[in-house]
Amino acid sequence: MKKPFYTFFLSACVLWQIGCGNNEAANNSVAENSNASVNTANQTAPVAAATPTPAETPLPEFTDANLALAEGIKQLDANSIEKAVSVLQQAVKLNPDLGEAHFRLGIAYALVEKEREQSALTEEATPTPTPAKKAKKAEEAKTDSEKSFENAVKAYEKYLKKNPDDDMAHFNLGLAYNKLNDDQEAQKSLQQAVKLKPDDTVYQTEFGAILIKLAQYEEAVRALKKALEIDPANLEAEEMLEKAQAGKKRVDFGIKPKVPEQKEAPAPARPKNKPAAKPKEAPAAVTAPANTN
Repeated sequence: MKKPFYTFFLSACVLWQIGCGNNEAANNSVAENSNASVNTANQTAPVAAATPTPAETPLPEFTDANLALAEGIKQLDANSIEKAVSVLQQAVKLNPDLGEAHFRLGIAYALVEKEREQSALTEEATPTPTPAKKAKKAEEAKTDSEKSFENAVKAYEKYLKKNPDDDMAHFNLGLAYNKLNDDQEAQKSLQQAVKLKPDDTVYQTEFGAILIKLAQYEEAVRALKKALEIDPANLEAEEMLEKAQAGKKRVDFGIKPKVPEQKEAPAPARPKNKPAAKPKEAPAAVTAPANTN
C-alpha cells in the first residue's frame, strides 16, 4: 500500500514542476515581448526638437557720435544699461566735446553703481575689514559716474561760450552740476535755462527743486507755482510745492520768534558810607630870598 502511494506522490511532483516550468517560460516570453515592444516604440517615437534661443543682435561699431548718442538713449530707455554704456562710450570717444553723451554716460554709470551697491547690501557674507588708509583712499577715488558728469560740465561750458542762448544746454549743465552736488552752480545754470524758456514746466520744476535744496523756499514757491500754471497735471511740481511751502513756514517762524516781555532793570544801588574825599592841601608859599645889597 505504501509503494503505490509513494509512486503517485512522485508523479504529482514531476507534473507540478513541469507546469511551473511552462508558466515561467511563458512569463519570460511575455516579458521579452513587452521589452521588445517598448524598445521598438522608443526607437520609432519622434524626438521633440529643442527650440533654439534667438541670438542677440550685436551692437554695431559707430562712426558718427550723434548716431551713437541716439542709440545710447534708446538703450537707456529700454533699461539695457550695459549696452547703453558700451554705445555711449563710443559716442564720447568719437566726439569728446559732446556734452549730452557724457551726461547720459554718467546716468548709465550711476545706474550700474547703484545696482552694485544694492547687491553688496544683500550679500550675506561678512565683509573683510579694510585698513583705514585703504578705506580713505577708496572714499577719495572718483566713480565713473562722477568722472562722466565732470566731463559733461566741461563740454557744456565750452559749448555755451559759443552758443549762450541754448536753453537745453544750460538745463543739462545744471543737472550735471546737481549730480556733482555743486548746488550753487546748478542754480545758476537752471535759472538761465528758465530765463531763456520760462514756459517750460520741466525747467521750472527742476529750478524749484534746487532752490529747495538751497533752502530758498520763497523763490522755490514762485517757480513751482509757475510750473503748475503751465501744466496743472505736473504731480512732481505739486509735491515740490508742498515741501517749499512747508519750508517757508519754518523759516518765517524762525525769523520772527515771539519775544518775551522784559521788566525794567532796577537802578544800581548807591554805595553806603562812602568816605568824603580829602581836600587837597595848598602848596607852601615860596619866600623870595632877601636882598642883602
